[in-house]
Amino acid sequence: MIRVVLIAAAVMALLIAAAWVLQRKLIYYPDTTPVPPAGRLIAGAEDVTLTTSDGLELGAWYVPPAVGGPRMTVLVAAGNAGNRADRALLASDLAAAGFATLLFDYRGYGGNPGQPSEEGLALDVRAARRHLVDERRVPPGRLLYFGESLGTGVVTELATEHPPAGLLLRSPFADLAAVGRAHYPFLPVRLLLRDRFPVAEFVARIDVPVTVVYGTADTIVPPEQSARVAEAALGDVDTVVLSGAGHNDDMMFGGPEIVRATAELAARALRAP
Repeated sequence: MIRVVLIAAAVMALLIAAAWVLQRKLIYYPDTTPVPPAGRLIAGAEDVTLTTSDGLELGAWYVPPAVGGPRMTVLVAAGNAGNRADRALLASDLAAAGFATLLFDYRGYGGNPGQPSEEGLALDVRAARRHLVDERRVPPGRLLYFGESLGTGVVTELATEHPPAGLLLRSPFADLAAVGRAHYPFLPVRLLLRDRFPVAEFVARIDVPVTVVYGTADTIVPPEQSARVAEAALGDVDTVVLSGAGHNDDMMFGGPEIVRATAELAARALRAP
C-alpha cells in the first residue's frame, strides 16, 4: 500500500512539474505563419506596424469602414489561437456596418517576434491603442474594445487604465484558473498559473457599457463563466446568448449576431453620459 501511495504521489508530482514548465504551451496556440498583405483578404485594408514599449514590432491591419466615416473604431484582441487572418471576416463585416477596425497579432503570433505571456500581451494591446489614438487620432469616446476569449482578459486589463467608450466581451471567463479547473480538475491550477487574466475582477472596476456574448454549447469556456462575468460588470451590461453556439463556431467570428451586438453596444456607448 505504501508503495502504491508513493508511486501515485510521484506521478502527481511529475504532472504538476510538467504543468508548471509547459503551462504557456497549454494556454497559447499561436499560428506563427506570416500573414498575407491586408488588401489581399480585405478590400481597402492597410498593413500597419505597431511598436511595443519593450521594442517589438508587431504586424497589424487597419480596416476602414466600407463607406463614409467610421461610426466608431473597434480594437480587436483575439483569442489564444490562430492569427489575424482568421479574423478577416469579422473586420469585413464590421466595415460593411460602418465601423473601422484594427486587427493585430500578439507577440509570437502571425510571424511576430517574442513569446506570449500575460505581461507581454498587455504591452501589445497598448501599442495597438496608441496607434489608434495617437496616429489615427481616434477619440477615446469613439473607441470600442472587442475581446475574444483570452482577449477578454487583454482588453479588460487595458480598460482599467484606458477606459473605452464600450467593451464587447465574446466568450469571457471569470479568470484563467476557473477555465483551467474545468479542463484539469486533478491539478492545483490556481497555485500553478503564472498568467491569470482575472476578467471578472477587471470588469467590476470598469464603468462603461459592456456587452457579453457567449454560446450555450461552448465546451472551452463554460457558459456559466461568461454569465459570471456579466454579473460582475460595474457598467451597464447587456448579455447576448447564442443558443447552440460553440466557442469556435463560424457565427463567433463575424456574421449578423456579432455585428448586431457591436452596433447596439456602439449606440449605448454614444448615449452614455
